[in-house]
Amino acid sequence: MPDVMSNSKLIGVGVGPGDPELVTVKGVNALRAAEVVVVPVMAAADGQDGGEPGRAEATVLHYVSREKVVRVVFALNERADRARREAAWDAAGERVARLLREHGTVAFATIGDPNVYSTFTYLAQTVAELVPGTAVETVPGITAMQDLAARSGAVLTEGTEPLTLVPVTAGSAVLKDALAGPGTVVAYKFGRQSAEVAEALRETGRIGDAVWGSALGLAEESIRPAGELGGEPLPYLSTLIAPPRREGGRGGKL
Repeated sequence: MPDVMSNSKLIGVGVGPGDPELVTVKGVNALRAAEVVVVPVMAAADGQDGGEPGRAEATVLHYVSREKVVRVVFALNERADRARREAAWDAAGERVARLLREHGTVAFATIGDPNVYSTFTYLAQTVAELVPGTAVETVPGITAMQDLAARSGAVLTEGTEPLTLVPVTAGSAVLKDALAGPGTVVAYKFGRQSAEVAEALRETGRIGDAVWGSALGLAEESIRPAGELGGEPLPYLSTLIAPPRREGGRGGKL
């Protein structure tokens, strides 16, 4: 039953792509100030906590005590079974609503940025219905494309170039359309379709300067030229940067 708690606050905190040094000062302060820090974890086949710590949790534990962290199960990466996904969101919303009633202020840690392809969006919508009057805030985080650009030396945009961000979970055709257009194209979540991505890059003449990376800032980090992409599956959260051809020297895109 929905209730009104005008003094409750839900804060989505972006904790970056994995490197704990990339959490902003504002993000760290928000995590430490919250009564509880919620982290999303992968659902096992039975819908329960899969047991393995997620990337957001591992990052958060660099800044707050484990006692303050609460794991909440999400059907992350679930696209085929809509009913299971919706049930997981509902259950997560109910759990966070209870935490808000008990503690008042709850932070939700999400990898990357809470306003860019984040589970926080769905959680906030559910909680707003369950606990009307809850203030929802977000703290921006460093995104995977920014981190990959920094680690690989790829320049995301110059001058008047547009930047297109595509989740390959929408289908490789969406990526191919973007690659046929102008500017830099960034692809998220392409690991399971690496063969299709490599084909699209070759067909559009973009493979030469493109780079991909996964597990950025972690021990298992991998950053490679896109030309090395084969048909092998890659980590789900792999990121691709495909810059346009740049000619005309310094300032040529102004």
